[in-house]
Formats: sequence, C-alpha cells, structure tokens
Amino acid sequence: MVSTIAAHRIGLVGAGIASSLSPALHEREAAELGLTGYRYELLDLDALSVPVEDTAEFVRDAVREGYTGLNITHPCKQLVVPTLDELSDNARLLGAVNTVVVRDGRLIGHNTDHSGFLTALQRGLPGAALDSVLLVGAGGAGSAVAYALGAAGVRELRISDVDPARAADVCARVAATFPAASVTPVTAPDVATVLRTCRGVVNATPIGMTGHLGTPFDTAALRCDQWVADIVYRPLRTELLTTAMELGCDVLDGGQMLVAQAADTFALLTGVTPDASRMRRHLDELIEQRDLAAATAAGPAALPTTEEIR
Repeated sequence: MVSTIAAHRIGLVGAGIASSLSPALHEREAAELGLTGYRYELLDLDALSVPVEDTAEFVRDAVREGYTGLNITHPCKQLVVPTLDELSDNARLLGAVNTVVVRDGRLIGHNTDHSGFLTALQRGLPGAALDSVLLVGAGGAGSAVAYALGAAGVRELRISDVDPARAADVCARVAATFPAASVTPVTAPDVATVLRTCRGVVNATPIGMTGHLGTPFDTAALRCDQWVADIVYRPLRTELLTTAMELGCDVLDGGQMLVAQAADTFALLTGVTPDASRMRRHLDELIEQRDLAAATAAGPAALPTTEEIR
C-alpha cells in the first residue's frame, strides 16, 4: 500500500484519554516507515470542555480544521456514527466506529477492534479450540470480540455481562450474522458452570486493569486444557492471565489486540502497512517506561520487580 497523502494529522477523540499510549505508538511507527509528516494528537473532550453528546459536531469541526483522519475511543464510538457519510461492513454490524478515514471530503467509519481481536487470536493462539467459548463482557469491546469470535468460526458462544439485556442483545445480533453458531446469554451465577465445560474464555471487561484489580469471575473453575484471553493491556499480565498461566493454560494478553487494531488503523489512515511486530515491541517498551515512572513517583517501596514489569 502506498500513501497518497504527504502529511497526516491524526486525532484521537475520546474523554479522559490523557494517559493514552496511542500517540507514541503511532508516531514511532510512522518515523520508522519514513513518514516524516505524520502527527498524532489527543483530542480529549474532557480537557477541551466539550460534552460527549457533541461528538458528531466535534468530529466534523476537526476535519474542517485539517485533521486527515481520526481514531475514536470511549465513550464516542457510537456517538460519532450519525455524522459519518459511510460505514464499513464491520462498523455497520457493530454500530460503533473507532477509525474515521477522510476521503475526498467524505467521512468513512471503520471498526478495527473487531479485526484487531481476530488477528490477535489467530496469531497469538493459532489452532485454539473454538467449539465452545465463554465471553465475559458485552460492552463496546465485548461486542467487537463477539463478532470476531463468530468470524473465527466459534461453534458455541456464551456471553455474560453485568447487564443481562446487553448480553442478550449482542447474542441476538451475532447469531443473526453467524447462523451456524449457537450464541446464547449466560447469567452471572451460571458463569462457573459454563467455565467447567468451555474450551476458551475471553475477558472483555475492565476488571484486571490498573485501578480495577481483580478477576472478572472466580478462577477456581479454570482448567489447564483451556485457553484464556484478556483484552486488558495495563498490566499485560493481569491477575486472570497469571492464574491461567500457573495452571498451564495457553494465554493471550491484551497487548496483542491493541497492536493489531492499531496496525489496522494505521494502514487505513495512511495507506501504508506498518510492522506489527515492531509495534508490539514498542508497546512493551512504553508500558515498561510508564510503569517505572508511576512506581518511582509512588516511592521506592512501590517499585515492581523485573518479572512484574514484563
């Protein structure tokens, strides 16, 4: 792929995104590829005092101000849809957009969360058993993961969420798109029972990330012959993945999905295919630097060990 734009000014639109690693991740890869005119900027609605309800108008204004493409993150992925001129098939299915490509003045919405998890699963867990999978979390990310699992060929997909209606809605939409799959909601009390029989499990909730420590379910029911995936990437080794690894499970960390969707987004926005392996190495460096800085600020007693940093 060859870029048709000499300079790229990309914005990340979201609320409370000051700590995002995306600018450094994107700009470093652009530099490696020789895209000297590439800029990636945060457009934090909180910092700019813009109500999230004004996302659609804000995005149009950003394009008028010279942004050549946009990343969209929480809580704007659905709010941006009405202002767009066109949606990719994935974005239309999910009803959510995380990438806006500007082409001849038209705003085209894409969703690389879906393709990102699918790529991560295929690369990180090749040959993973897909006869029965439990997905915990049916929010925006969970919905994307559900469609990715359907596209991967899962035969039985069970979805649980703190909001049963949301889980049921995602199940209905995924089942309609992938009629060969059995897709049904699971109530929280029944998660442990499903865990005892499923071959794979995915955490698509924020539980496990920095500030929301813990596990999304009781891990006592995990088995060594299962694979376990987590979309959380800070920390890369969540409590869920640590427990799964100790049991001998194959695991997939959230960094895999983050890099895969970032690489897909980069290609859409620039027309240039990035080096996903290089981006993953850079992500690991960024996370290590961020964690060390946070630990140093908290004092010597809070410094993690080398093993914890990894």
